[in-house]
Amino acid sequence: MLKSPFPLKKGSKKLINAWAFYDWANSVYPLVISSTIFPIYYGTLFDDINTISFFDFPIKNTAVISFVIAAAFIIVALSSPILSGIADYLGNKVKFMKFYVYMGSFSCIALYWFEVDNIYFGLFFYFLALIGFWGGLVFYNSYLPEVAYPDQQDRSSARGFSFGYVGSVSLLLFNLFMIMNPKLFGIPGNENESSMIAMRYSFILVGVWWVLFSQYSFYYLPRVRIKKKISSHVIWNGYRELRNVWKLLKNELALKRYLPAFFIYSTALQTVILIAAYFGEEEILWPDATEKTIGLIVSILLIQLVGIIGAYFTARASEKFGSIPILIIINISWAIICLIAYHIKSPLEFYVTACFVGLFMGGVQALSRSTYSRLIPKTNNTTSFFSFYDVSEKIGIVIGMIIFGILDQYTGNMRSSIIFFFILFFIGAIMLNRVPRDKLSKNILA
Repeated sequence: MLKSPFPLKKGSKKLINAWAFYDWANSVYPLVISSTIFPIYYGTLFDDINTISFFDFPIKNTAVISFVIAAAFIIVALSSPILSGIADYLGNKVKFMKFYVYMGSFSCIALYWFEVDNIYFGLFFYFLALIGFWGGLVFYNSYLPEVAYPDQQDRSSARGFSFGYVGSVSLLLFNLFMIMNPKLFGIPGNENESSMIAMRYSFILVGVWWVLFSQYSFYYLPRVRIKKKISSHVIWNGYRELRNVWKLLKNELALKRYLPAFFIYSTALQTVILIAAYFGEEEILWPDATEKTIGLIVSILLIQLVGIIGAYFTARASEKFGSIPILIIINISWAIICLIAYHIKSPLEFYVTACFVGLFMGGVQALSRSTYSRLIPKTNNTTSFFSFYDVSEKIGIVIGMIIFGILDQYTGNMRSSIIFFFILFFIGAIMLNRVPRDKLSKNILA
């Protein structure tokens, strides 16, 4: 495995680009697996029947996915403090990133064998791929204060998301071409069969892309090589660090008010992102299966492409007006999008809504991360603070996905959950308005 022969200086363009390039590598997973091709593939598998028998209890197929996602995030939320504690002790977070990357990428490859006949096998690897992607983000996010200075972090964070958009869109376009023209790639079967096989090939490509391009980031990211014995004290150190972070919040008014607001709106944001494609697959009135496949992929492409613009202008706006006011505006905008989404039914309405989703999606994620990075007190132990941040985000996703699954199962449609998300975004905006902004101003000038 490649090992960096020299350390790069903090704040250097090469180091920041190497860090941001991991977004290029791993963003193909949320785009292809979470957002587009897998939801289409999964929905097509259940065209004739939309329930899965679990201990003789029929569960709606989209509710099953939401519960699997919730279970994966429970594992991530519980395990990341342990692993982050070990990483802090050993001083080499790259090794833990690698563990998650390899598990996630090889699980994506295993999705090639996802079929109705082995549904539990497929759901298991879908579960592992989720853990691989989100678990690795704990360590990736924690590197931001180590590679960039406070005045660089907004742009560095946005650069990562932009790299991710460009890389993931590139692979998605190739996959779309392969799905629409399977015969050109020598894929056998009738039109429907060959397209389904092409979708399964796309899962393999995601795994290969993810593991291959991650090597560039692994090569340059800082690491400290310390040979130490791991004891039980070290294993549980992550939870002790989370408790210490919790105690520190008493003296950090800005963080104490920012984190609950982030928890509220992130619960809505991440749930919407994770179920958007399933909503489009089931609730939008597509003319036929082919139109549905093309339409959903085009919608997600619109989100990604507009997202590049959104992330860029959000970073610039935050530099001029401050991150908290921009986050408030974005939350209000998301609340309005939810109200619109509740009523849409036609493909055209779905496309227009997708454009607005893209405009605010990348911006809010990048800005949330960089705002938190500037609010944490000066410390060498950034992993613990970002572990706390990520655990908060994951618990929010668990709550959001469980509520969505229950509403979907017992109401029979996904629209009922949209009002729930609207309320969360609105509350998030109100709570953000209570966050003191003095510390953010000082950090920007530092």
